[in-house]
Amino acid sequence: MADRDRAGGSLVDRLAGEMRQRIASRGLVPGAKLPSIRALAESGGVSKSTAVEVYDRLVAEGVIQSRRGSGFYVAGHTPPLSVADVGPRLDRAIDPFWVSRQSLEAGDDVLKPGCGWLPPSWLPEDGLRRSLRTLARANGNALVDYGTPLGLPALRQLLARRMAERGIEASPDQILITESGTQAIDLLCRMLIEPDDVVLVDDPCYFNFHALLRAHRARIIGIPFTPNGPDMDAFAAALEAHRPRLYVTNSGIHNPTGATLSHATAHRLLKLAEAHDLTIIEDDIFADFEEDPAPRLGALDGLDRVIQIGSFSKALSASVRCGYVAIRHDWMERLVDLRIATSFGAPRLSAELVVRTLQDGSYRKHVAALRERLARARLRTAQHLDEIGISRWIEPRAGMFLWCSLPDGVDAAELARAALADGVLLAPGNVFSLTQSAGRFLRMNVAQCGDPRIFRVLSDRVARA
Repeated sequence: MADRDRAGGSLVDRLAGEMRQRIASRGLVPGAKLPSIRALAESGGVSKSTAVEVYDRLVAEGVIQSRRGSGFYVAGHTPPLSVADVGPRLDRAIDPFWVSRQSLEAGDDVLKPGCGWLPPSWLPEDGLRRSLRTLARANGNALVDYGTPLGLPALRQLLARRMAERGIEASPDQILITESGTQAIDLLCRMLIEPDDVVLVDDPCYFNFHALLRAHRARIIGIPFTPNGPDMDAFAAALEAHRPRLYVTNSGIHNPTGATLSHATAHRLLKLAEAHDLTIIEDDIFADFEEDPAPRLGALDGLDRVIQIGSFSKALSASVRCGYVAIRHDWMERLVDLRIATSFGAPRLSAELVVRTLQDGSYRKHVAALRERLARARLRTAQHLDEIGISRWIEPRAGMFLWCSLPDGVDAAELARAALADGVLLAPGNVFSLTQSAGRFLRMNVAQCGDPRIFRVLSDRVARA
């Protein structure tokens, strides 16, 4: 065990910190030889094992270098990090990657009503910590071994029960655990489409659908989206004109509009899909945000030509990368082969963590409280937007998104650029629209709208426009 000073802090921390400071202040220049382990121990009044740990830590950080048979030397200085490297890129093109890059790269000082996730304080961090401690103490190889090709059986059984609650009958051997919902779609695209195949998406839709499908060199056709689902006349016409292989959609809580699929639209959609041999990927990533589940294509279809995917990144943790695919039995072998070819085993550690978090009972309480909190946030955000003259396309029944229409003459992309300069990240409508027909729309994440500065910036920028 490392030596401890009287204040209770680690001597390793103190000695390593002092050496970092000497190097940073150029008291020790690059290439300078450092004291031997014995000399460091004697000068610092610590044991040799503590001196070894100090040097090991600094070598791991790249601050110093170990030269076999010679000793330890100061490494070359890392170029200083420019503020421009960590700030938001104001000059970046507003495309399907714009919101993702800006959201992920922006610092904590940037307000993010345009991002697609909950604030960390809204997520069950205490429950995750408990599950991590339980997992760390458990026997077995969860911390070090590969997962099986299908994924952790306990999680697949749990998912089968949870899906049954929404009317979707899927046995555990019809479920494949993935590293995320995004990986699930990527695997399915590898399996189902070839370059230049036609794929239908909603217009607007989640912008990363565009990016993924373009990466697979698909031809993408947008279908106008209504408050009840895709415009079925346009959907039928696209089936006749383009003979698509695939349709990718959210049918629970739609991203970005917050709409839910009606029963009539769902039934007509499935009839058309059967008549035209169309496969449907149903992204159900926001399922836990619903109090009363909307119709699910996978439930009505029995997972025949509908493939359902989901993830725990929205309601549980974005850091715990764990998603799933529910698919018909006779397609599973092909999907498993693709998973092994592209990522080998399933994500075992994250799957074990998800199972423990969901099984202890706290997750259901968290989700129930989250739904109420989101309902209050939707109401509060809508009131603030009304005062600015920004209206809602619909009043969503659940979820974190409001699809908002700007006043006449205000362009969402220009507004987003201006707001980013003020430290507020917005999601302009055309990043979601294949036909670029949503130039007057914004997607607002109500969970990220708690800071009044957001509405002051919006009000000011809308007034200027």
